[in-house]
Amino acid sequence: MHTLTIALALIVCLIHVYIVVLEMLWWDTPKGHKAFGLKPDFAKATKVLAANQGLYNGFLAAGIAWALWRVDVPALAFFLGCVAVAGLYGAATSSKKILFIQTVPAAAALLALFVFGLPVA
Repeated sequence: MHTLTIALALIVCLIHVYIVVLEMLWWDTPKGHKAFGLKPDFAKATKVLAANQGLYNGFLAAGIAWALWRVDVPALAFFLGCVAVAGLYGAATSSKKILFIQTVPAAAALLALFVFGLPVA
Protein backbone atom coordinates (compact mmCIF):
# COMPACT_ATOMS: atom_id res chain seq x y z
CA MET A 1 0.00 0.00 0.00
CA HIS A 2 1.04 3.56 -0.57
CA THR A 3 2.67 5.38 2.35
CA LEU A 4 -0.06 8.07 2.42
CA THR A 5 -2.77 5.41 2.64
CA ILE A 6 -0.98 3.68 5.51
CA ALA A 7 -0.38 6.95 7.36
CA LEU A 8 -3.99 8.10 7.08
CA ALA A 9 -5.36 4.69 8.07
CA LEU A 10 -3.02 4.63 11.08
CA ILE A 11 -4.30 8.05 12.12
CA VAL A 12 -7.88 6.75 11.98
CA CYS A 13 -6.80 3.70 13.98
CA LEU A 14 -5.10 5.83 16.64
CA ILE A 15 -8.11 8.15 16.89
CA HIS A 16 -10.21 5.10 17.66
CA VAL A 17 -7.76 3.77 20.21
CA TYR A 18 -8.03 7.16 21.95
CA ILE A 19 -11.84 6.99 21.77
CA VAL A 20 -11.68 3.52 23.36
CA VAL A 21 -9.67 4.92 26.26
CA LEU A 22 -12.04 7.88 26.65
CA GLU A 23 -15.18 5.74 26.57
CA MET A 24 -13.98 2.71 28.52
CA LEU A 25 -11.61 4.22 31.07
CA TRP A 26 -12.08 7.98 31.29
CA TRP A 27 -15.84 8.41 30.72
CA ASP A 28 -16.56 9.18 34.37
CA THR A 29 -13.52 11.44 34.89
CA PRO A 30 -12.98 15.16 34.30
CA LYS A 31 -11.17 14.35 31.03
CA GLY A 32 -14.13 12.29 29.79
CA HIS A 33 -16.61 14.93 30.94
CA LYS A 34 -14.73 17.58 28.98
CA ALA A 35 -14.27 15.47 25.84
CA PHE A 36 -17.95 14.59 25.58
CA GLY A 37 -19.53 17.58 27.34
CA LEU A 38 -20.92 15.42 30.14
CA LYS A 39 -22.28 16.29 33.53
CA PRO A 40 -20.82 14.05 36.28
CA ASP A 41 -24.19 12.52 37.24
CA PHE A 42 -24.97 11.62 33.63
CA ALA A 43 -21.49 10.17 33.11
CA LYS A 44 -21.85 7.99 36.18
CA ALA A 45 -25.28 6.75 35.09
CA THR A 46 -24.11 5.91 31.56
CA LYS A 47 -20.65 4.53 32.31
CA VAL A 48 -21.52 0.93 31.35
CA LEU A 49 -23.16 2.02 28.10
CA ALA A 50 -20.11 4.11 27.21
CA ALA A 51 -17.79 1.18 27.91
CA ASN A 52 -19.82 -0.97 25.51
CA GLN A 53 -19.62 1.76 22.90
CA GLY A 54 -15.88 1.97 23.47
CA LEU A 55 -15.56 -1.75 22.86
CA TYR A 56 -17.12 -1.34 19.42
CA ASN A 57 -14.70 1.49 18.63
CA GLY A 58 -11.94 -0.89 19.68
CA PHE A 59 -13.16 -3.40 17.12
CA LEU A 60 -12.92 -0.71 14.43
CA ALA A 61 -9.35 0.12 15.48
CA ALA A 62 -8.44 -3.58 15.56
CA GLY A 63 -9.97 -4.14 12.13
CA ILE A 64 -7.98 -1.29 10.61
CA ALA A 65 -4.77 -2.53 12.23
CA TRP A 66 -5.45 -6.09 11.08
CA ALA A 67 -6.17 -4.98 7.50
CA LEU A 68 -2.97 -2.92 7.41
CA TRP A 69 -0.92 -5.80 8.81
CA ARG A 70 -2.36 -8.20 6.22
CA VAL A 71 -2.14 -5.61 3.42
CA ASP A 72 -5.80 -6.41 2.77
CA VAL A 73 -7.27 -3.60 0.66
CA PRO A 74 -10.91 -4.81 0.72
CA ALA A 75 -10.84 -5.27 4.52
CA LEU A 76 -9.26 -1.84 5.03
CA ALA A 77 -11.91 -0.28 2.79
CA PHE A 78 -14.62 -2.05 4.80
CA PHE A 79 -13.37 -0.87 8.20
CA LEU A 80 -12.69 2.68 7.03
CA GLY A 81 -16.18 2.72 5.51
CA CYS A 82 -17.64 1.59 8.82
CA VAL A 83 -15.84 4.43 10.59
CA ALA A 84 -17.10 6.97 8.04
CA VAL A 85 -20.71 5.78 8.39
CA ALA A 86 -20.46 5.76 12.20
CA GLY A 87 -19.16 9.32 12.05
CA LEU A 88 -22.03 10.41 9.81
CA TYR A 89 -24.54 8.87 12.19
CA GLY A 90 -22.86 10.42 15.22
CA ALA A 91 -22.79 13.84 13.56
CA ALA A 92 -26.48 13.56 12.68
CA THR A 93 -27.61 12.36 16.10
CA SER A 94 -25.12 13.62 18.66
CA SER A 95 -22.52 16.24 17.74
CA LYS A 96 -21.39 17.83 14.48
CA LYS A 97 -17.75 17.65 15.64
CA ILE A 98 -17.90 13.85 15.18
CA LEU A 99 -18.02 14.51 11.44
CA PHE A 100 -14.54 16.02 11.64
CA ILE A 101 -13.16 13.58 14.20
CA GLN A 102 -14.30 10.37 12.50
CA THR A 103 -15.77 10.86 9.04
CA VAL A 104 -13.28 13.28 7.50
CA PRO A 105 -10.16 11.26 8.46
CA ALA A 106 -11.80 7.99 7.38
CA ALA A 107 -12.95 9.51 4.08
CA ALA A 108 -9.43 10.88 3.45
CA ALA A 109 -7.94 7.43 4.13
CA LEU A 110 -10.52 5.81 1.84
CA LEU A 111 -9.75 8.29 -0.91
CA ALA A 112 -6.03 7.60 -0.57
CA LEU A 113 -6.75 3.86 -0.57
CA PHE A 114 -8.70 4.06 -3.82
CA VAL A 115 -6.29 6.44 -5.50
CA PHE A 116 -2.96 5.02 -4.31
CA GLY A 117 -3.75 1.94 -2.29
CA LEU A 118 -3.18 -0.98 -4.59
CA PRO A 119 -0.66 -3.40 -3.14
CA VAL A 120 2.90 -2.68 -4.20
CA ALA A 121 4.61 -5.59 -5.97
